[in-house]
Amino acid sequence: FTVEVERSLRGLDGTIAVFCAVGGVEPQSETVWRQADKYRVPRIAFVNKMDRVGADFFMVVGEIEQKLGAVPVPLQLPIGSEEEFRGVVDLVERKALYWEEDETLGMKYTIEEVPGELKESCEEWREKLLEKVCESDDELLERFLDDKDSIRNEELQAAIRRATISLSIVPVLCGAALRNKGIQKLIDAVAAYLPSPLDIGPVKGFNPFIKKEAERHPDDGEPLSALAFKIATDSHFGKLAYIRVYSGSMKIGDVVFNSRTSKKERISRLYQMHANKQNPKEVIEAGDIGTIVGFRDIATGDTLSDPKNPIALESMKFPDPVLSIAVEPKTQADVDKLTMALAKLAEEDPTFRVDINPETNQTILNGMGELHLEVLIDRLKREHNVECNQGVPQVNYKEAITAPVQHHEVLRKQTGGKGKYAGIVFRIEPAEEGAEGLQFSSEVSGGNIPKQFIPAIEKGFRAAMQNGPLAG
Repeated sequence: FTVEVERSLRGLDGTIAVFCAVGGVEPQSETVWRQADKYRVPRIAFVNKMDRVGADFFMVVGEIEQKLGAVPVPLQLPIGSEEEFRGVVDLVERKALYWEEDETLGMKYTIEEVPGELKESCEEWREKLLEKVCESDDELLERFLDDKDSIRNEELQAAIRRATISLSIVPVLCGAALRNKGIQKLIDAVAAYLPSPLDIGPVKGFNPFIKKEAERHPDDGEPLSALAFKIATDSHFGKLAYIRVYSGSMKIGDVVFNSRTSKKERISRLYQMHANKQNPKEVIEAGDIGTIVGFRDIATGDTLSDPKNPIALESMKFPDPVLSIAVEPKTQADVDKLTMALAKLAEEDPTFRVDINPETNQTILNGMGELHLEVLIDRLKREHNVECNQGVPQVNYKEAITAPVQHHEVLRKQTGGKGKYAGIVFRIEPAEEGAEGLQFSSEVSGGNIPKQFIPAIEKGFRAAMQNGPLAG
């Protein structure tokens, strides 16, 4: 999850933090928020699952303020909740929106007057909206104090946009995404209130050759700079590199410089992804997001730039995995398929790591949490047709000798003929502090035991060190 947050924040100028209305602000939302704070990304909050049991819009608004330290400003009020959730009141337009429960699955909605029982609440929250927005706009504040009804809806929307981009407020909307309720207005809000590349301004990096700071403006006329923020595998296209172009333009046939590898790549194919469709493109310009197909060596976080004007943008930092599970294929025939599938998944996701424990011979998957690893196991089954047994990684317990012991061991073995007999007296004790492994010394004097037997005795002790009497 964390890597997807990092990708989306680096790929977009504004992001949407999604909250669950049933249980309040979710841990994932807190992660999104911390990352957005780190990069100073303007955001919109969407209170989801308003049709679920226990949904409480105002509780979540309160938690956004208390837990996240933000200034939440509702732009909508829910009409009903839980099973009775039917629509929302738009506080900017002062209209009620009702979604149709039919075969359109909430794709269509009707706009009506605010119902009588909600008019007072609508005016109350609209006044709160005006107060919060006007606090960051002196001109509007003056007009609000003189005559709040003189502020037109278009002026209010422009003021909300300015306050959102300056991180003064966080607009809050609500709905039920599974049934498409509220999604249309959410997308409209993204377009209306979140920043475009022009609002963000130049991006900063450094020239990898002269080691000096450089910057690029969001302009097609500037030298090319782009960031690869995601690598994916497609059954039809093979490997895809998702890129965000910060400046200049990228055309088919262009040669670009990769600041990580210090090598050049030729752009053979460009696409713009639209849901599950790939639209071929001749050029991707500043501010656009697209995909490159047919590259040699591009990884997540790589900067692609004009070879004559190279730049390295800030790379993406990924946390270390925190949870591990052991896996094995259900059938022996899938051993090679599992190895190849895990290699592809690890290439796509920098926070997913695969290790082979040399002591237990287990294949260990390391990820960011239970959900992360569950999704990866599901993808192995869905995309690569490999089913796995899962288990807990074995712990290779180490045992240590604590006190000196002297021991006399005798071997008697009758195999016919003369038989075999041997006796050995040895002292075993803890090694000196800081020493590792076996320190072996022989105190055999003279020729009592042939010298060629001594290495075999040492080899026996080394073999015995592989197992311990307590935990194996």
